[in-house]
Amino acid sequence: MPQSRLFTPVLIGGAIILMLSFAVRASFGVFQIPIAEEFGWPRAEFSLAIAIQNLAWGIGQPIFGALAERFGDRRAIIAGALMYAAGLVLSAYSVSPLAHQFLEILVGFGIAGTGFGVILAVVGRAASDENRSLALGIATAAGSAGQVFGAPMAEILLGSFPWQTVFLIFAVVILASLFALPMLRSGAPMASRAELEESMGTVLRRAFKDPSYTLIFLGFFSCGYQLAFITAHFPAMITEMCGAVPPGSMLAGLGIETTSALGALSISLIGLANIVGTIYAGWAGKRWSKKYLLAGIYLGRTIAAAVFILMPITPASVLVFSLVMGALWLATVPLTSGLVAYLYGLRYMGTLYGFVFFSHQLGAFLGVWLGGKLYDIYGDYTIVWWVGVGVGAFSAIVHLPVRERPAQTAAA
Repeated sequence: MPQSRLFTPVLIGGAIILMLSFAVRASFGVFQIPIAEEFGWPRAEFSLAIAIQNLAWGIGQPIFGALAERFGDRRAIIAGALMYAAGLVLSAYSVSPLAHQFLEILVGFGIAGTGFGVILAVVGRAASDENRSLALGIATAAGSAGQVFGAPMAEILLGSFPWQTVFLIFAVVILASLFALPMLRSGAPMASRAELEESMGTVLRRAFKDPSYTLIFLGFFSCGYQLAFITAHFPAMITEMCGAVPPGSMLAGLGIETTSALGALSISLIGLANIVGTIYAGWAGKRWSKKYLLAGIYLGRTIAAAVFILMPITPASVLVFSLVMGALWLATVPLTSGLVAYLYGLRYMGTLYGFVFFSHQLGAFLGVWLGGKLYDIYGDYTIVWWVGVGVGAFSAIVHLPVRERPAQTAAA
């Protein structure tokens, strides 16, 4: 049987890898203005690079999930880290938009190998039934912990080094995460006897024929759209659209004197609030219906985004929005991955969640790319923000018809 204690070496090691991987990933929005200004690129060029990164992440997620289940989790993670670091190093020496956009494919696949799809499957298999939902929440929160210091650290490093050097530093950080690999050993069986006897094809066909899996797939789209747009564009949006930080204010006293610094701080606050939000979501997922919790999270995001854009954008509203959105930020991940595991079993959780996550990354691609494209056309982010409000409302609705019971039971 899986270990009954919550904080296992597997959970701790997985949390370390997620934290470092997402610290680097969450910082890309901070590079938006420096890179565009150095080369004189339109905003859409670097936005497209980040959009391609998100799409490659989505395409790579089911691939790395299947590789982990076929050749071993640790080999998949090593491959992902090497691709991630290589993409960062090569990007540091690239001077054209096309080169950046092409190399973000490597970075995206690297995030897939060191991100949620592989790590959450490892954590989920090693956790006991009673601890699984909370363990997934804690592992997801570790990604948010990386976000807390990733963007501010990039901002600090950019004050002393060119962006190319910062990319090289981050490549070293990704490779350093591999020192946590020895902790990802588990003597626990990966799944029940019945699950082990089924082939991947059988489980995938059952899931693809199930309307509930389709609804989960569609619902995760808006999560990717909102998160990727905010991560990539919110720092720049705040830099350009937010009112000035008042001299002598608490923010100024903390060293946040410019809207650029406020933009980096906002990403950090989102990550900080999300540590609480994801852990609570994991705890709540064991006690209440996951589909209703997901619908509530998407509804909360929709309301928060609509209120924020309708009000004047001030340092105070940025801080409030960051904390509210942060509490709902990755709270969908332990619930969605836990729902997939509950409905279709643990044996192929990585692959099944990987396909669902592909929808997330389709949304991420659209959110990042539209953000840059519409900014270049209209000079602000208002339209793309309202699209995010609309897709959030769609996701709140689409989760309601999900049949929350194991597919094998439903078929019987």
